[in-house]
Amino acid sequence: MAEEDKERQSRKRRRLTWDVAPSGQPEADERDGEDSEARVPPAPMLRRHVSPPKRDDDRDGHYVFSLGENLTPRYKILGKMGEGTFGRVLECWDRQTREYVAVKVVRSISKYRDAAMIEIDVLQHLAKNDKDDSHCVKMHSWFDYRNHICIVFEKLGPSLFDFLKRNKYSPFPVDLVREFGRQLLESVAYMHDLRLIHTDLKPENILLVSSEFVKLPVCKTSDETNCRCLPKSSAIKLIDFGSTAYDNQIHSSIVSTRHYRAPEIILGLGWTYPCDIWSVGCILVELCTGEALFQTHENLEHLAMMERVLGPLPEHMIRRADRGAKKYFRRSRLNWPEGAVSRESIRAVRKLDQLKNLVSRHVDSSRSSLVNLLHGLLKFDPSERLTARQALEHPFFKDPT
Repeated sequence: MAEEDKERQSRKRRRLTWDVAPSGQPEADERDGEDSEARVPPAPMLRRHVSPPKRDDDRDGHYVFSLGENLTPRYKILGKMGEGTFGRVLECWDRQTREYVAVKVVRSISKYRDAAMIEIDVLQHLAKNDKDDSHCVKMHSWFDYRNHICIVFEKLGPSLFDFLKRNKYSPFPVDLVREFGRQLLESVAYMHDLRLIHTDLKPENILLVSSEFVKLPVCKTSDETNCRCLPKSSAIKLIDFGSTAYDNQIHSSIVSTRHYRAPEIILGLGWTYPCDIWSVGCILVELCTGEALFQTHENLEHLAMMERVLGPLPEHMIRRADRGAKKYFRRSRLNWPEGAVSRESIRAVRKLDQLKNLVSRHVDSSRSSLVNLLHGLLKFDPSERLTARQALEHPFFKDPT
């Protein structure tokens, strides 16, 4: 019995090396041999890279860190790669595998911790069925550190949104949009086959695999040459599965980031796989034009923008709208512009054009097949929208002429 207690205590002590300085470790354990760079360090070597003194989180529940500190003895913090409502993503050096990784450090707030555990479950489910063609980010491991769920990912390049922003919102060439769209739809099809709905597809959640890019001169002014950046590789991966839902579970009423939210969600009609397809359509338009298709923060204006670009909403969807959405209509017609909150809102809608005209301003080759694909992805009625598998068979992908 005494031996069992001793073994339990020793296990507990090893677990605590994540968070406290080890005591009584001989100096011999800490020496670096000549071949240490080429092999995985043994556990005692990790113990010398101790965690920093424990400090309080900031008022929003974010983990407070300094560059060069350790996140457990295994990971050295090199910099911040990004930040969102969920927490922060840190670039770290993994001492065990000797590679750079991205560690998502979730805020120490219950709802974000719960979402992180859902994401871990989804990532494990995706990885179990993946044959290296899902275009979904790979999770290496996860751990709970000082009340923060930490998820370790392969390190990738910038998001498509970050790339657009760095490029002053210059659109991508249509051939590159085709490659991005193909991979995104393959990823969505893979998820849908597993009965998963991402629910938060947007350019911020699509990452280039590589950070490398080339600069191409666009035009020469009197004093300087304007350049356009293009990624060296078109390979992308989908990230952020914290809002992913299984089709057979209870669905929350509101999902998706506003600009990419499908009409059935706004109208309270319920949602399933087609809401991802609508988001893909919005993303492809944005990659072609450099700007989000529906730049709005209010439901009535959003619906008016949809009608401006795609034509009137189907009457059967209006009739079935829930009580909260009925206020946007009068006599089975959108209450616009009468219900607009401001003249600025009316002007924002008027600035938009029909979908084919928006695309034609930026796309020459493959224009007609792209517009046809987008109309299939952006059908108001979710039952009429293309599936991801159907979209992949579209001439835009099959016959790029």
